[in-house]
Amino acid sequence: MRVRQLTTAAAALLLAAGLGGCSGDPGPARTPAPAPVPAEPTATTGDVRPADRTAVRDGGTLRWAVDGVPATLNAYQGAATADSALLAHALYPSLFRPDEHGRLVPDPDYLAGAESTPPGQSPQVVTYRLNPRAVWSDGTPVSAADLDAQRTALSGLDPAYRGRRAAGYDAVDSVVQGADPHEVRVTFRRPYAEWRSLFGPLYPAAETATPAAFGRPLTGGRPSAGPYTLSRYDAEGGTVSLTRSPLWWGDRPKADRIDFIAVPPDQRLDALGQGRLDVAPLTAAVDRAVPATPAATASAPASASTTASASATASGSAAPPPAAAPEAAALALRRAESLPGVTVHRAAAASLTQLTLNTARGPLTDPVVRRALTLAVDRRRVADAALTPLGLPAAPLGNHLLAGDQEGYRDNSGAAGPGDPGRLLDDAGWMRPAGGGARTKDGRPLDLSLLVPAGSATARRTADALTAGLAESGIAVRQVPAPAESFVGQHLAAGDYDLALFSWPVGPSPAGEQRPAYAKPRPDPDGVPDPGGNFGRGGTEEIDRLFDRAAAEPDPAARLDLLQEADVRIWQLGHSVPLYQRPELVGVRTGVVGAGAYGFGWPRFQDVGWSG
Repeated sequence: MRVRQLTTAAAALLLAAGLGGCSGDPGPARTPAPAPVPAEPTATTGDVRPADRTAVRDGGTLRWAVDGVPATLNAYQGAATADSALLAHALYPSLFRPDEHGRLVPDPDYLAGAESTPPGQSPQVVTYRLNPRAVWSDGTPVSAADLDAQRTALSGLDPAYRGRRAAGYDAVDSVVQGADPHEVRVTFRRPYAEWRSLFGPLYPAAETATPAAFGRPLTGGRPSAGPYTLSRYDAEGGTVSLTRSPLWWGDRPKADRIDFIAVPPDQRLDALGQGRLDVAPLTAAVDRAVPATPAATASAPASASTTASASATASGSAAPPPAAAPEAAALALRRAESLPGVTVHRAAAASLTQLTLNTARGPLTDPVVRRALTLAVDRRRVADAALTPLGLPAAPLGNHLLAGDQEGYRDNSGAAGPGDPGRLLDDAGWMRPAGGGARTKDGRPLDLSLLVPAGSATARRTADALTAGLAESGIAVRQVPAPAESFVGQHLAAGDYDLALFSWPVGPSPAGEQRPAYAKPRPDPDGVPDPGGNFGRGGTEEIDRLFDRAAAEPDPAARLDLLQEADVRIWQLGHSVPLYQRPELVGVRTGVVGAGAYGFGWPRFQDVGWSG
């Protein structure tokens, strides 16, 4: 069951990422952290036409593309998708929300204030002051009972709750009402500095109070507490409709209705061009575009970039082989940019694309080889290949835990140390033939597999740049494309790869959210190391302690220092190489305000609408 849950969550991660979506190594000797490298902007923090409410007219309908009507609106269930989370932001409370730099700030619609006990005081108690006007759509006030039930469901203490584990809830000891019904006191069993990440989204107690309630699909017909309420949930028809909530206490929503319409990515350019959508994420539509057959091109040139190349020609003969994915992606992007009345918004998503090294297999079990490979990766060359064709800044990442537009970002790549990758490989016994080519040791070539999400133009450009760059140091790379349905279960989770290219989400609470990706694998009941979410399979006790100390450190500056030190150790371990932030492209119809590429944030749905 553990592997199944891991595979489901990770597959969703890869799909959302747009690139789809050494256990025995004692680790490097402790060395001082390198001097900070000044951060450079890696991309815009978001690209959204600002929502000046005075300039947004009252009324109208927005049509918003989603991948599909989600099986549940409970973002913590295993069946949840990115569309589940998007809809939840319109329907359910989040006590805090991230700003454009990943800082969590109170949402005054739900939270009048929150305060933690002073550092060092035990136990830690956070007192929340709920907005007294906040009510569920059945008129019941949002209360301590809702927070307590959600804590029970997500703490992991009761195995009957079979959902996604959410960081931080296991640190909570109790949730009780305070001095009045609008005050909630949350007591922690151990210090937890990232408490602001809890209770967002927050669900009514009736949906989380028992394992049976938590396990049932949340698909409407039950209380919500957002600016909009569900008026239609039609999985078969592919539409979820939201209308203004009559009990909403905050700023009046501008649009009368928002229709979330299931439109596959390969049909979104057509839908935008035909005026059937107003907001459409286009990352996958561009990244996974395929060329048309000659017959389809002649009959429908406007749809060429979205026609499947595998279809047969009218005469029944096989279609010619498709063009390279990057070429089709370039055509799709040009088409998107030329659609009348549509603007393509671009930003860096809250997701880090990285090259993960399987530290438990083959030559990469040697820390010297991992260090050489890390130094041989030209991150700027890779970022340029991946992002420049999409019109985004080609700035590489230098941090495993923080995005380039996130507060506290620092380039720690210098922690990999100085040195020439070729000399390091020589020292490790991997010698380059006189005529060039791949290095060998004891008659074996330094030939590594590179697991790449199949059908992704961005991944293809990235992999090509990596392959060419590593070849210059005598490291041969074989690209192994794998579809999303097998990428995780058959390869990452199984350890069947040498190098892997995928994206990993990043959020405002890195100590809790990022720890699973770098935690040292622990033995399972059979004594076999269980990597959990650490697909690189390398970790140290020191890295784990740094994450744990950061999670408990109440001082923001000190917490950031601990995270930087953890990142330094990850660089020195040779676990993975951060490359760039995943690109995010969104097509928005002229006149729509408050929509676009959000980066770290999410829509303030009551402000989204049509300009006057």
